[in-house]
Amino acid sequence: MSPFAFNTSQRILFETGAASRIDEHASFCLGPRPFVVTDPGIVSLGLLDPSLSALIEAGLDVGRFEDVVADPPRSLVETATAAAKSHGATSVIGFGGGSSLDVAKLVALLARSDEDLDAAWGIGNAQGPRLPLVLVPTTAGTGSEVTPISIITVGEEEKRGVVSPLLLPDLAILDAELTLGLPAHVTAATGIDAMVHAIEAYASLSANNNPISRTLAVEALRLLGANIETAVSSPRDEGARSAMLLGSMLAGMSFANSPVAAVHALAYPLGGTFHIPHGLSNALVLPHVIKFNNVSAAPTYAEIAPALFPDLSMMHDASERAEAFATRLGELSAKLGLETKLRTLGIGEADLPKLARDAMKQTRLLVNNPREVTESDALDIYRAAL
Repeated sequence: MSPFAFNTSQRILFETGAASRIDEHASFCLGPRPFVVTDPGIVSLGLLDPSLSALIEAGLDVGRFEDVVADPPRSLVETATAAAKSHGATSVIGFGGGSSLDVAKLVALLARSDEDLDAAWGIGNAQGPRLPLVLVPTTAGTGSEVTPISIITVGEEEKRGVVSPLLLPDLAILDAELTLGLPAHVTAATGIDAMVHAIEAYASLSANNNPISRTLAVEALRLLGANIETAVSSPRDEGARSAMLLGSMLAGMSFANSPVAAVHALAYPLGGTFHIPHGLSNALVLPHVIKFNNVSAAPTYAEIAPALFPDLSMMHDASERAEAFATRLGELSAKLGLETKLRTLGIGEADLPKLARDAMKQTRLLVNNPREVTESDALDIYRAAL
C-alpha cells in the first residue's frame, strides 16, 4: 500500500443546537476576546443571535466582522484582519457558508502571524502561527470546516488558494438547526457541491489519494444521494438536513486529503468572471467533465456510481455505468431545480475561450484530474455545457 497522510480538524462536534452553546463547547480555545467573521445574510436571518448571546452572557468581549461576500476579494480579507487586530482578538469564529469560513481561516492566520499573504499562496507555504479557530457551517456543501483550504478572489477574477494544515480549526461545530429552512436553490447547489468533492476525491490522481478518503467519499455520496431531494422539497426536515450536513463534512474530509480536479478548475472561472455561486458552477460542468474523463476513469466512476444512484448497480458494464452516471448527474441537477446550461445564465459562445484560458491557470487542481485537460479540451467542455 502506498504511503499517505491524513489530516482533519482537531475536534468535531455534531449536535443539533450546539451552536447556541458555543461558549461551553469552545471554552478551551476562545479566550476573552473572540472575533466573529460572518456575512450580512446570516445576521439578517438571526442565525448568529443564539451564539452571540451565549458568548456575551459568558462575559466575553465579542468583536464582529459581518461583511463577507461571495467570492471574497483579497481586500475584504485585509479589512477583516485589520478589524481583528484592532479588537485584540484572542480567537476567530467563522460562522456561515464557505466564503465566511474561508475568510475566517485567513483572518486567524494573518492576525497572529503578520505574514505576507503573497508568500502564503499555494500548498504548504503558510508559516503561522494562527489564532485559535472555531468554524460553524450554515450550509451543507463546502465542507470548509474540515479542509485546510481558503479560496480568495485576487484582482478582478482570478481565484487563488492558501492550502495548509494551519487552516484546519481547533473545533468544527456542525449544527443542523442552522440549515433548517435554507432555500431550495441553495440547498440543491451546495448539495451538488458536496457530491463533487466526494466524486473528485475518489477519482483524484493525487499521490495522497488514500483508503480513508475513498471510504469517506462513498459514505458521503450515500448520505447525500439519499437525502438531497427531501432536503430540497422539505426544508425543515431535520433528519434530511442532518444527513446532508454529515455528508458534506465527510466529503470535505475526503477532498481535503485527496484533492479535487477539473470540475473545480472549470467552475472557478464561472464564479470569478460571472459571479455564479460556486456550487452551481460545479453543477453546470460536472456531467460534462465526467463524460470527458470516462475515457480514462470509467472503472473508477463505475465503482462509486451506485453509492449515489443505487439502481445503477444493476448495470454490470463499467463503461455503460459510468456513462449513465454522468447522465444521471445532469438529470439530478435539473430535477432539483438548478440551471443546467450556461446560456441561461447569460454566458455565450464568445465568452468560452476566455473561460478556457482562465481554467488552465488552475494547475493545482488540473494535475489531479484522471485525464489531462488541455485548453482545447476545456473549451469543448464549456461548449457542451453551453
